[in-house]
Parts: sequence; structure tokens; C-alpha cells
Amino acid sequence: MEISFLNMASIGDFDPLNASIPATKVEITVSYNGLQFCVLYTQGIGNKEWREFGRTEVIDNTLNPDFVRKFILDYFFEERQNLRFDFRLEKALGGIPGKKCGTIIVKAEELNNCRESVMMQFCGNKLDKKDFFGKSDPFLVFHRSNEDGTFTICHKTEVVKNTLNPVWQAFKIPVRALCNGDYDRTIKVEVYDWDRDGSHDFIGEFSTSYRELSRGQSQFNVYEVSLTQINFTVAIDFTASNGNPAQPTSLHYMNPYQLNAYAMALKAVGEIIQDYDSDKMFPALGFGAKLPPDGRVSHEFALNGNPQNPYCAGIEGVMEAYYQSLKSVQLYGPTNFSPVINHVARYAASVKDGSQYFVLLIITDGVISDMAQTKESIVNAACLPMSIIIVGVGPAEFDAMIELDGDEVRISSRGRYAERDIVQFVPFRDYIDRTGNHILSMARLAKDVLAEIPDQFLSYMKTRGIKPSPAPPPYTPPSQPLQTMI
Repeated sequence: MEISFLNMASIGDFDPLNASIPATKVEITVSYNGLQFCVLYTQGIGNKEWREFGRTEVIDNTLNPDFVRKFILDYFFEERQNLRFDFRLEKALGGIPGKKCGTIIVKAEELNNCRESVMMQFCGNKLDKKDFFGKSDPFLVFHRSNEDGTFTICHKTEVVKNTLNPVWQAFKIPVRALCNGDYDRTIKVEVYDWDRDGSHDFIGEFSTSYRELSRGQSQFNVYEVSLTQINFTVAIDFTASNGNPAQPTSLHYMNPYQLNAYAMALKAVGEIIQDYDSDKMFPALGFGAKLPPDGRVSHEFALNGNPQNPYCAGIEGVMEAYYQSLKSVQLYGPTNFSPVINHVARYAASVKDGSQYFVLLIITDGVISDMAQTKESIVNAACLPMSIIIVGVGPAEFDAMIELDGDEVRISSRGRYAERDIVQFVPFRDYIDRTGNHILSMARLAKDVLAEIPDQFLSYMKTRGIKPSPAPPPYTPPSQPLQTMI
């Protein structure tokens, strides 16, 4: 997930012909633990009459608003300037004697005399919250850092509906509001997924500065907002029950005109999930075959023939390695899952801080041979940052796979239950379109096999108290004059 800065232009607002006498400006920021919007009144010096100075926006569906709209007043050291803050609701409040109804937080900071404004635009790439494989309604919230180390909200973008790759409208904002004229002051940008009930989901955040943003659209203005890396591994069943790959009846038949069931399942799922793996280098394994040159049986071999480096470049690289393996290995047996599950689990066990999450796709044709060992492997893997997808191809009964799925009864081994559900099973035959529309049927397959992973990912993070990590501190260039575009 990343945010890119598209464009920026500095706009000078100073008009020397109409400039007023210099005065100290103070910006008043208001937040409130209890109500929805605020009205500020100032009091006249002579008649003591209260006059409305301004009001914040209305923030619905929250009792703890943090208002974007600020109050900017002239500050006179030699005068007492009385202010009154009125907070309002559009419904009646039932007071409870002795109960604290809320706390008003008012912060003031002297404003720099900077009169520049800036036009900015941002876009996002693969911005999703818990829905790794769905779409979001993202919006950005900008915060200016204060002198005391706290942050004050200064701008919110519009919500861009139903997308992973939003482009927000360009907006103009005074540099004074963004950083109070301090080009190196930290600007924090939070990314949320909008929800109509007001409980917006946090996607991530990044930090930057006006000086950095002034560099315009470049590699320096691309920001990661979530640091969880998805690692995708494929494991393919090479047991003899699939049939001779040279025969049209085989599930591994290499038809020059269309994909076989294994290739269709691999392509359907892989092309979706590969967009969530930044380097797109995927370990691809096989199990249940005799390998050259000595014919030893392996349940954990590299499809590309390199056990030290089983990575393939993209799903196309995995497909190519799969076809090459069909030409070089002998389909044999039995159908053992535990070796490939343990293979991925070893990697997942080494990174349990939430920075990486592992997804194993197993494509198989039939009855599992090492059920007890596989159940134990899954129970052990359930406490790791890992999910398992099983796609069953062919006409076999998949009762054992349904048991591993654990949707109805949580899987257990030796009296120990899995900490969480990490397996999703689907039979490929349920997605074969009788009209021959493979594109639509494969889209349905991918959607269903990936449907449970977001909740599985969240369950791992929540049980361990892992929250979205902020991006690293922004790059700070050497001190130099600010170059802006007019």
C-alpha cells in the first residue's frame, strides 16, 4: 500500500497594495470529548456584546470530534480578549447528575506571517484495510505537528469510493495551516477506509514535511502506509492419481489450446494475490513425485529444479516451472500435505512481529494420505502469521479437506485445538462454467478462496496486539533554499 504525491504548486497570496498593518495571528484549534460541533464567540471591548466569530464543521456519528476548521484571530498582547465556545447537538441531551459530560481541549499557537498557499494532489496504490483482496473507500487526514509534540488536524480529503487505487482531487491549503511556515516541520498523513457509521477503519499513516513535498512528483514522494508484506507460496500435487500428463484424461494434461484445471486454479488465484507481494518472487513447490536422476520420492521439491532458490518470477514464472516439472518428474505418491505446510511454517515462525504474512496455496486432486500429521501441522501453524488455501481439482470426494477447513468444527490434534481458523478449501468443479466462460468462473474462484484471508490476518494481529506500523521517518534532504513551482 502506498501513497504518491502527484503535483504541487506554490501560490503567493500577498498583495502589497492591499496589505494591512502587520498583526500577530493566533490559530485556535478545538477538539471536544462529548459533542459534535463548536461555535466561537468573541466579546467586544466597549459594550461586552458577544458576537459569533465562526463555527466548525459538523462531525456526525462521533462524540469525540477533532475539527479541521480552525479559528484564526488577531492577538493583542496588551488586551484581554474573552472567548466563548458553544458546543451543540442536534438532539436533546439527558443529563445525569454527577456525571462528567465532556472535556473541551483548546490549543493556541502564534502563526507565522507566511502568506503562501500550495496546491497539492495525492494518489494511492493498493490501499486496502482488512480487505487485502477487496476494495476500500479511502480518504486522507493531514495533521500539522505542534510545538509541544502533539498533532493538530489541518485537512481532510474527500472519500474516493470503491477503489484500491484512488486519485484524490487537488486541493489548495495555506502553508501556514500545513506547517505554520516551518518547511521542515513534520506533517503526518493518516489513511482511513470510510464507514457510514463513523467508525472509519485505520489503514496506515506516513510522515513527511513541506520541504519534502515541494520536490514534487518523484520517487521521494512515494510513501508506504502499511508495512505488512504478503508472501505467497504455491504447492502442487504430483501424485499418480492425477493421471498420465500425456493423456487428455489427466488433470495435468498439457493441452496446447487451453489450460488444465491445475493451471486454471493457479492462474486465477495467483494473479490476484501477486499484486500484494512487492517483489513478485514466489516459491513454487511440488509433492508426491519421483525426481531425477535417482527416482527418489519427494513431498517438498522446487518446481524450478533449484532447492536452494525455489523462487519464480511472477505467476507466469510459476506456470513455466510447473510445465517444466511435468516433463521431468514421474508422478507417484502418496498425497502428503504436512511437508509443504511445515516448509512455509518454518519461515512464518521466524517473523512473528506482523511485518510479514504467509499464504500457502495447495492444489490437489484427492484423498490425503498423512491426515494426522497434516492436522498437527495446521494446529501448529495456527499460531503463526500464516493462512492455507486448498483447491481440490477433479471428481474425487473431498471430505478430508472439508474437515481441514474447520468452518464447522475447529481442527484439533492430540487434544489441542487450533488457535484460529487458517484453512480455506474450495472444490474447483463448483466453479466450472458450463457456457465456457472461464474468465468469469475463475474470478468467482479467486474471490471465494481469498475471502477468509483478511479475517484470518486480522485475527492473528489482534490476538497479539499488533497494530498497523507507521512508515519510517521521511527522508530529510540537506538544508537548501526551497524551490517551488508558480
